[in-house]
Amino acid sequence: MGEAKRKTYAAAFKAKVALEAIRGVKTVNEIGQEHGVHPVQVGQWKKEILEHAG
Repeated sequence: MGEAKRKTYAAAFKAKVALEAIRGVKTVNEIGQEHGVHPVQVGQWKKEILEHAG
């Protein structure tokens, strides 16, 4: 049985998804479902951008 590899995402993809979440037009759940990413991950990316933007 091999080790499971974590899925990695490009920085541009993370930024796109996080900015969509920041805009607030859709819920984090909707955004995650559209892009195939867990909603918690979307929230983490959003938080990361907001922390570094200030």
